[in-house]
Amino acid sequence: MSRTEGWPASLLLVRHAESLGNVAREAAEQTGAGFIDIAERDMDVDLSDRGERQAKALGRWLAELGDRVPTVALASPYVRTRRTAENALQASGLADVELCCDERLREREFGSFDRLTRRGLMEKYPEEWETRVRLGKFYHRPPGGESWCDVALRVRSLLDSVTRVHGDERVVAFTHEVVISLFRYVLEPLDEQSVLAAARAKPMVNCGVTEFEYDPGLGRGGGMRLLYHNEPVAMEEAGVPVTQESDAPVAPR
Repeated sequence: MSRTEGWPASLLLVRHAESLGNVAREAAEQTGAGFIDIAERDMDVDLSDRGERQAKALGRWLAELGDRVPTVALASPYVRTRRTAENALQASGLADVELCCDERLREREFGSFDRLTRRGLMEKYPEEWETRVRLGKFYHRPPGGESWCDVALRVRSLLDSVTRVHGDERVVAFTHEVVISLFRYVLEPLDEQSVLAAARAKPMVNCGVTEFEYDPGLGRGGGMRLLYHNEPVAMEEAGVPVTQESDAPVAPR
């Protein structure tokens, strides 16, 4: 067994850079529209021009991590996330780090709530909205979609794979807003109220970074200790605008 007992040496979680879906959602919310005007499937939405700059700034920041640079790169297969990873790895000069896409890192699926703003959801699905209010968003599953609990199961499955395949490695995972929150839920661990409160307290920024480090003193076999969460350090250092629009398929988080 490696010195980390199968855990990665570090796990760096990165939310994707600003996407065209983020921009469209912001426009819909500002105008009070019920529907987000974007033609692509959620998984096909690309980065905005500003998102491209954010991803490259992230790459330059990664290159400066010295002996903490990632040795393994994972990404959601969604275009906006994969493009963030590709831009960042290219700008970082880490050409020898292979990028592997894993569908367990994909965005939470919204089902029938896809592309609806809060207003649109309440108008089109008033009974489902009442159910969501009663159950809370952690357990509520939109018709054809996923609850936060469902995503937590994906995260647990992915961590099983990471500890089996990438023990002692420095892993970077490019993913989505709710997925990162649920990594915290699983690894720290947090309960329902704590993870929702953390998400409300500090809205996730595009290309925000969250890092865990292996700590042999955690638990019976060691564990992952949170170093920092949702930090826009790469954009701040590069002078690139920091954005925090929620992802395009809008069911409220």
